[in-house]
Amino acid sequence: MIWAKEETLPREEIEKIQLEKLKKLVVRMYEGAPYYRKKMDEANVKPEDIQTLKDVQKLPFTTKQEMRDNYPFKMLMVPMSEIKRIHASSGTTGKPTVVAYTQNDLDMWSECVARLAAAGGATKDDIAQICFGYGMFTGALGLHCGLEKIGAAIIPSSTGNTQKQLLYMKDFGTTLLVATPSYAMRIAEVAKEIGMDPKKDLNLRVALVGSELLTEAMRTEMHKVYGDKLLVTQNYGMSELIGPGVSGECEYLCGMHINEDHFLVEIINPETGEVLKPGEKGEVVVTCLDKEALPLIRYRTRDISRLFLEKCKCGRTTARMENLSGRTDDMLKIRGVNVFPSQIEEALLSVDGIGPHYEIIVEKNGMSDVLTIRVEIAPEKMQDSFAFISNLQKEIKEKIKFILGLDSIVKIESPNTLQRFEGKAKRVIDLRK
Repeated sequence: MIWAKEETLPREEIEKIQLEKLKKLVVRMYEGAPYYRKKMDEANVKPEDIQTLKDVQKLPFTTKQEMRDNYPFKMLMVPMSEIKRIHASSGTTGKPTVVAYTQNDLDMWSECVARLAAAGGATKDDIAQICFGYGMFTGALGLHCGLEKIGAAIIPSSTGNTQKQLLYMKDFGTTLLVATPSYAMRIAEVAKEIGMDPKKDLNLRVALVGSELLTEAMRTEMHKVYGDKLLVTQNYGMSELIGPGVSGECEYLCGMHINEDHFLVEIINPETGEVLKPGEKGEVVVTCLDKEALPLIRYRTRDISRLFLEKCKCGRTTARMENLSGRTDDMLKIRGVNVFPSQIEEALLSVDGIGPHYEIIVEKNGMSDVLTIRVEIAPEKMQDSFAFISNLQKEIKEKIKFILGLDSIVKIESPNTLQRFEGKAKRVIDLRK
């Protein structure tokens, strides 16, 4: 379902809207944000220099560190009396990044999420169970308000107490699940442990997943446990930009449609800052065209993707982001090789006989890096022979070697050995630091 006419505008009309909004944004930032005026002056650029969309490349980037340096409210563009809500990142690696919203920001956010939820399969007839943690994290309330705007019934069950989640899902007739991919898999795992069959005993038809990267291998795993009729679509955003609502997949699963009338997206070479052409892979950079409280110009997300401008089969004309390859700050350098955890996940989940839970450990042995991968055997394979397990180890090692060119140590663990996650899964332990 197409929610808004802005999703089907001709490209020239989309770019016209973007340019008009960009010009106004730059003037507003230059005149009202001393920190940004200083950045523009240092870059020797003035608002009147922005005459085409390509001129956005003249503007300086904004980084997460700048948001931390201006913690908590030094980057606000409106008086605190106009702020209606405040969210923040977890701050696990330093000060949290704080974001704030005016009423117009909240209304725009709900509209953006409604579009993407509708593209991802949601309707007013859905009963939507939101298994994101409610609180400072933007995911739960973002999806909540967007789905509410569509007209869906909301079950704000948050995370945890997975057996009770299943009770709600079965008794309330949940048709739409909002969760991280890893927690969606955990729900199916617990269902089987208590004698439920997710394919037969649940009424799910759509899963709107987000907050962590969804690989195609993980999507396949979800279909294995929930059935092929489940439409699994992902959506993209981050708290600094707005929360969920920047882009999302439609039913054709050929990239994430960008809400281009609200966000201007570029792809850059992460090392040089050079803007890349559509189809070339690099770092996602986003300009928030409409935010009132805390607008951002050319925010470096550290996410890796590429853009497609062709019209989609669904009828939308908005640019699409390829599903993320990973993040530049998640990339591991192992014996001189750049490794994204998603590459290892794709390899692991292509092996029959193991479960979807794994752990990547990197440590030093003298001057050399050692890569160890712990993965659980599938419960139904637990009674198989030692030879079967040895062959599993060999197959995984060969796949990792083929994809990464690296030798690895593979440890096959019993079911329910590795840690489970209700929010973002933490798969990597780097002991070299």
